[in-house]
Amino acid sequence: MMTTTTEPLGHQAARAAMVASQLRTSGVSDSRVVAAMAGVAREDFLPESQRTFAYRDRSLPLGNGRMQNPPLATGLLLTEARIEAGEKILMIGAAGGYAAAIAAQLGASVTMVEQDTELAALARTALRNGVTLVEGPLPAGAPDGAPYDVLLIDGAVEEIPDALAAQLRDGGRVVTGLIDRGVTRIASGVRTGSGVGLASIVDSECAPLPGFAKPRGFQF
Repeated sequence: MMTTTTEPLGHQAARAAMVASQLRTSGVSDSRVVAAMAGVAREDFLPESQRTFAYRDRSLPLGNGRMQNPPLATGLLLTEARIEAGEKILMIGAAGGYAAAIAAQLGASVTMVEQDTELAALARTALRNGVTLVEGPLPAGAPDGAPYDVLLIDGAVEEIPDALAAQLRDGGRVVTGLIDRGVTRIASGVRTGSGVGLASIVDSECAPLPGFAKPRGFQF
């Protein structure tokens, strides 16, 4: 468990309310994910200015144009990932490390990639065992640790670069937020051969990540 004995009671109550009103009623059906999110102090992975709002059901500003996914998006992504103990997870855009910490609670070996130096510093302070932090461009991933069993993109993207797909084992799973004509959705797929096909699962507010826009065609 990531919480401490000095955690404010208000945060504990807010986390219990998050589990009851946001997760259990909205498709987060993996009891292991629910239990892990009930035990991990989300506020520890946020900038000081946002900790009061840690359990609100909306994205939170992290600075430098970045946002933290709402708790529901985190729960849906982790549920769809179907993480098993011992699996290797590549997590992209993990910000302060909240989703990475939950995946580690599920028994996974997590490599998280974060390019924002302030968020990476926050993650180094907040994270415990089971997570390796790689600081670098999000679209580049962490090829030194490949192949991974699961690619989990902790935010919304327009497309998945080939460089990331190549870091998955054949048959490895992909879960991401997907931006489709201005709407964000949770999507999942499997790597087969050299490509990844994605299928949308459910519409969900999901924080866009920088560096994953589709090339724009020439317009007159």
